[in-house]
Amino acid sequence: MRYKITFLSLSILIILSSCASKKYKNIAYLAKNNSSKEKPTLTIFSPRNSKHQNNPVLVFVHGGNWNSGDKKLYGFFGRNFAKKGVTTVIVGYTLSPNADYNDMANQVAQAVNWTNENISKYKGNPNEIFLTGHSAGGHLVALVGTNPKYLKDKSIVKGIILNDAAGLDMKHYLEEFPPTDQDNYLATWSNNRDKWEDASPIYFLDKNTPPFMIYTGSKTYESIKISNERFLKELHKFQPNVVPTVLNKKHVPMITQYLFPWNNRFDEIIDFMKKNK
Repeated sequence: MRYKITFLSLSILIILSSCASKKYKNIAYLAKNNSSKEKPTLTIFSPRNSKHQNNPVLVFVHGGNWNSGDKKLYGFFGRNFAKKGVTTVIVGYTLSPNADYNDMANQVAQAVNWTNENISKYKGNPNEIFLTGHSAGGHLVALVGTNPKYLKDKSIVKGIILNDAAGLDMKHYLEEFPPTDQDNYLATWSNNRDKWEDASPIYFLDKNTPPFMIYTGSKTYESIKISNERFLKELHKFQPNVVPTVLNKKHVPMITQYLFPWNNRFDEIIDFMKKNK
């Protein structure tokens, strides 16, 4: 027999998850001398009932084609991971056209550094920080975790979980489909081909790259499939045992599946974190 999830039952799930976590919202993380006009913030979901003061930490960056999205929409992600004993940080960042990929990545890097310096106040272990992101957020965490210009010490990142990540090889994509004003791509990537490579995590993989865990949807966009295939081929030079998990889902359901706390992804990701802490 198949069951439908009603609005009432979903509401009950959200309330129960809320009871299991403590929310700290809209925390400023940019350095005081940062010149950004916009001042994005982050939100933390801390395990309320955990007896441990040093829980693993998951930093999440949302997607939205680099020009849309809002961290406020992803409370379910933070609540459900916190319910399972993971201190979760949901990062907001400035979107295109008010920022380009480099501005966004710099902000995400500052959020990671802030987390490393402050997360112990929220039952998080600064020595067990993992990054994850969906779509454009997957691109940003991959770029921050690979391109050495963003983090002075990449070793603070113990692993990176990609969820149907876009843009892993933007150079390859933009050479085939040059940026226009559509979707603010000119503002995000510019016409400078050197920047396209600088924006692409695939060109910064090396022996010091943090361990990767990769999810893709079998029904996702073709550009994401191609980018992930190219990225994995290069990653295998340094991490030959990475096997992507391909799920029978479209792009958006790859993130909305986290609405449900019984989803297998939670245990899979937590196991990955335990193995790489």
